[in-house]
Parts: sequence; structure tokens; C-alpha cells
Amino acid sequence: MRIILADKSDLVKIGLKKIISNIKGAKIAGDASKKQELLSLINKKTDILIIDYTSSDFDLKLIKKIKTKNKRLKIIALTQILVAEMMVDALKAGVDSYVKKDCDLTEIKDSITETFQGNQFFCGEILRTINIANIDINDLDNDLLTCNSVILTSREKEIIQLISEGLTNADISKKLFISKHTVNTHRKNIMHKIGVKNTAGIVIYAVKSNIITPNKFLFDK
Repeated sequence: MRIILADKSDLVKIGLKKIISNIKGAKIAGDASKKQELLSLINKKTDILIIDYTSSDFDLKLIKKIKTKNKRLKIIALTQILVAEMMVDALKAGVDSYVKKDCDLTEIKDSITETFQGNQFFCGEILRTINIANIDINDLDNDLLTCNSVILTSREKEIIQLISEGLTNADISKKLFISKHTVNTHRKNIMHKIGVKNTAGIVIYAVKSNIITPNKFLFDK
């Protein structure tokens, strides 16, 4: 997992390097505080870019340019600003996951591992902002928000299945080797996407969507 850091603050970059040093298989491939430095670092071998696009000399146009240079690159936005409209613009520009700088260390660490695995990750503060603004993150590829069908990641479908089988957040955490907080974040994402408010709603959705079948509960014993 080759990671590049882009932030004007040396203190932030030092902190991120410390966090990443505790992630198995992760390696810092470089860091930048200016646009040209960052562009020179990005190559096809880069897996993840952690960037404060609101930091001096960085912006969303740069993210779009970077995405054209390496389409497989995953981008995590790490900012202080918490404005729904700005997050929507960032996600449309190519940001995959979004966390605040004052999030828990566990959330920042989980955002890196989950994003590397191809999943979107939003810290608790970001999720609250998205929900309050009534934003559907599935529709951000469109110019206007529409009522498209629900798009779930493979990880979300896996968690829906485990929830439907009666596993708790702690059980799922152990089974998938992720933190309980990450499971809870996925659960909140799932409920927001499918429009339900509790576990029963998740189970009903799972049956209706053929993620699980009622027969499983009848004949598994």
C-alpha cells in the first residue's frame, strides 16, 4: 500500500506518518506541501493519496488532474472544513473517502485500510453532515441528485448478510477483522442508503433484495 500525503502543515504530515507506520503493509511513498511537488510524486504505483484539498496551493481542480494521471488511485480527503456542499463537490471531483482532521485516530486508520480495499469511508462527523443535508452519496456522479437505485459495495452487502444472520457489531468486527467503529460506520451508511432506521429494516431489505433468503432462517438450524 503506497501512500502519498499532501498537506501544508508539517505537523499533520508527521502525525499521519506515525499512524501509517502502524498499518501493516503500508508505506509512505512521499509527501508534498505544494501542487508541483504533489504532481511529481504521483505515478501509476501510487495506491492512496491523503490530501487536504482546502490547504494552501491545493484545490479540487488538482484532484481531477491527479485522477486523470492515475485512475486507480484512491483519494482520502482530510480537512477541517465541514460544509455539505464542499463535500459533495469533493466527491464529484474524485475523492473516495472523507474524514475530518479531529476524527479519532482509529477512524483515520480505518479510512486508509477500508479505502485501499475499495470501500468508501466517512467518519462520524462527516456522516452526520451528509445525513442532515439529506445527501445521497450514490447520486454524486450525476449533475443533479436523482432517485437512482441503491448501490451497495461488496463490503456493505457482506455486513447486511451478517446483520441479518443475527451477528452483533462486535461479532462482525471479529469475523471481518475490522474495528467495531468501522462496522458501526458501515451500518449507518447502509441504513442511510436503503432508507431504514433499525436492524429489522435491514433484514427486510436483505430478504427483498435477495441478499439472503427466508429459507436460511428456516433450515439453517
